[in-house]
Amino acid sequence: MLTRLGFPSVGEHRRFVTAIVADTVGSGLFMPITLLYFLAMTDLSLVQVGSALSLSAILTMPGAFVIGSLVDRFGPRRMMLIGNLVQAVGMLAYLWADSLLAVALWTTLLNIGRQAFWGSFGNVVTAISAPGERELWFGFLQAVRNLGYSVGGVLAGIALQIGTDLAYQTVVVVNVVTFVVAFFLLLDVPDHRVARDDDAPLEGWGVVLRDRAYLRLVVGQLGFVAGMMVLNFALPVYVAETIDLPGWVVGAIFTLNTALVGLGQGLVVRRMTGQVRARMMGLAQVVFVASYALFVVAGWLPVWLAVVVMLVGAAVYTFGELTGGPVLSATAAEAAPDHLRGRYLGLFQLSWALGGAVAPVSFTWLLAQGPTTLWWVLTLIAVVSAAYLQRLPRVLPAAGMRVTTRVAEQDATGPTP
Repeated sequence: MLTRLGFPSVGEHRRFVTAIVADTVGSGLFMPITLLYFLAMTDLSLVQVGSALSLSAILTMPGAFVIGSLVDRFGPRRMMLIGNLVQAVGMLAYLWADSLLAVALWTTLLNIGRQAFWGSFGNVVTAISAPGERELWFGFLQAVRNLGYSVGGVLAGIALQIGTDLAYQTVVVVNVVTFVVAFFLLLDVPDHRVARDDDAPLEGWGVVLRDRAYLRLVVGQLGFVAGMMVLNFALPVYVAETIDLPGWVVGAIFTLNTALVGLGQGLVVRRMTGQVRARMMGLAQVVFVASYALFVVAGWLPVWLAVVVMLVGAAVYTFGELTGGPVLSATAAEAAPDHLRGRYLGLFQLSWALGGAVAPVSFTWLLAQGPTTLWWVLTLIAVVSAAYLQRLPRVLPAAGMRVTTRVAEQDATGPTP
């Protein structure tokens, strides 16, 4: 079944994949109700809660440099284990967080744990997958993560429907349990730390920050990140407030996105086989632009037709996500030297942290300037990013490689004897 959907054979990596599911179920359970939890369980206002969360995001950003160094020194598995425990402690502390400072403090701790976990994730995926099937594995695990988030989202909806303090506290406790479950599952995952030659010169962040070719990849990734922030930070407000569609449309968009990622990610990766990675990065941006155009058109239509166009736009948008995500992740992993991959991927992940800090404020401000302003700005970013990425193979060979998958090779040559 997995092979038909274009996914790799999990085999000996089943516990690692299960740990990812457990972690994302917990995250998907709490993320949708984060603001509502603190509004219900504390005396803080919406502005105060938002300020605490933004402050924690800013405080956490420098942690990417520390995490990257620790991954290279101690290995990604150990850092994933530590990340799970830190997230469990931070989440459990939410039960007693009753002030702006406490919310900011425990969210910062939670974010540091999340950085340790996901900052090590790419290193493990690179280690367990062979060259030529990296897009396949990154795409598969993205689909798995979406599955976890969707299950968590359904459970979160039940908690919201109940709406009691006990329901909110149960969400926190269940999230803590998922982190602990993921911890024990990861105990049996092999240590993929790269041994360093004792006679080799010491290298650190100076090498990474002087790698101009890789820095260009990180800059190019920012354009994709801007597009990826639309689903969480722009569409809910645009749909419910700007063009005044029924509230259920927001949930329908998220459900559609989750289903398409879960069922379509592997198929899209297989379809990209043989294509140059940089071109696929650019194609993802072009697809985003097409979805933005549909979102704008929806604002000019009657409600029933606007709903249809928004859902079609969401499907197109998801195709951009399916196209760009695995290719960028595989390129970032393969362009990094083995002994410094933790630092390199830490820098690469920093673009996501930056997007998470900037998008909520900038997107809401742009939406306040008019119903189409945000989409014009995002279109400009996408077009510039697509053009910029086409020049990347000149300096970064990994970006000029073609997408390949073992599944595709076996389809072409027959089963391996």
